[in-house]
Amino acid sequence: MTIRSHFDQQLADLRDQILLMGSRVQAELTLALEALAHLDTAKAQQVFAADQVVNEMRFQVEEACFTLIATQQPAARDLRTIIAAMNVIVDLERMGDQAKGIAKVVPVLRKNPGQEMPGELRQMGAMVQQMLDDALRAYATSDADLARDVAGRDHAVDALYGKVFTKILQQMAVAATAERAEPIYDTLRVARELERFGDLATNVAERIIYLVTGAHVDLNEPLTSARPVPLAS
Repeated sequence: MTIRSHFDQQLADLRDQILLMGSRVQAELTLALEALAHLDTAKAQQVFAADQVVNEMRFQVEEACFTLIATQQPAARDLRTIIAAMNVIVDLERMGDQAKGIAKVVPVLRKNPGQEMPGELRQMGAMVQQMLDDALRAYATSDADLARDVAGRDHAVDALYGKVFTKILQQMAVAATAERAEPIYDTLRVARELERFGDLATNVAERIIYLVTGAHVDLNEPLTSARPVPLAS
């Protein structure tokens, strides 16, 4: 095996590790949404364990990237591939954090099963799941057009978040006590986590376009009318 072919294999292995990490994040989000739909605290606990695995994978892949830079001294496109990979794993790890954030509210909502769950949450969940799935496919195939398509869907997620935000504000306005307000606020937190997940999927799309074209693009510009200022954590 030549030096070049060996390096190409290392880059292919790096891509496969990132795709595996992405699949773990997909599974984590699915668990979180199922836990939310059924107010299943046992499944919510599984999300925390899944997130720990994602975190560990992030550092393993990061170490692999550092090793490639130190030992192979890559130039031009090869270096771009590694830099893009390092950015993608950060975004994937943060997506896991958003899924974990959804799981954190499940115990509160379980204590308040009568809390209305806006239908837009289910739509947001399905949309960001598909965004991540397609972003990973674009990464696997170096498909810049698919990456742009993924990013283009983020405005629809933002618009749904805006609708949830309005509904939650209306509910908060008539909440008689702080105890009643807590599950209402946590419903908004779910929407915020999903909205942020969509932003991160768009970030991944930007990394893919950089990887394929070498151009830095900003596909995550907010629609101010659809993106209220998030509440503090």
